[in-house]
Amino acid sequence: MPSTHEGLVKLVARDSSDDRVVDAFRLTDRADFVPKSQRGAAYSDRPIPLPESQTTSQPSLIARMVESARVGPGDKVLEVGTGYGFQTALLARLAREVVSIERFAVLARSASENLARASIVNATVIVGDGWEGCREHGPYDAIVVSAAASEVPRAFSEQLNEGGRLVIPVARRGSDDVLLFVKKQGRLDESALITPARFVPLIPGAPAS
Repeated sequence: MPSTHEGLVKLVARDSSDDRVVDAFRLTDRADFVPKSQRGAAYSDRPIPLPESQTTSQPSLIARMVESARVGPGDKVLEVGTGYGFQTALLARLAREVVSIERFAVLARSASENLARASIVNATVIVGDGWEGCREHGPYDAIVVSAAASEVPRAFSEQLNEGGRLVIPVARRGSDDVLLFVKKQGRLDESALITPARFVPLIPGAPAS
């Protein structure tokens, strides 16, 4: 397991075919986006617990999801599930603009502070219901969801541009399958199974205070 930032970057580079994603990891220190008590584990390839019984996913999984979203420098991206902002920062280094929805206000505050300290200025963190997306800031070229949905929420299809990509874990067959969808002729087509994994659930309804 890697024990340094550069070791983590090398781990990602070993499995990634996208140099832009690897560069985003190189520019983003995971230790700046985890609770202080967890910084000793920041460079390990494993999930790290966050407040409110949430987690930040292992870096190798984040890399696969971000790479699958094929985020271009001119893209506008919606992220669902901000956590402490690590994936948000990666997406912001790849995209023109990132809008990130977080259910828990305490996490949203921490993420905003972490992003500011990292000089990330093109990401906006909003407290809201991730199941409904964020229509007021859309449409989006890509949506990346960091919680497992029981089904694909309709809002994501409605808020994606034609040709847009959705990366989302969907609970089925005893696991959370991370899937890639592409919007074609106004509808989402399932394009690929990225990987089975485990995520916290994507909960519809009003966000927690």
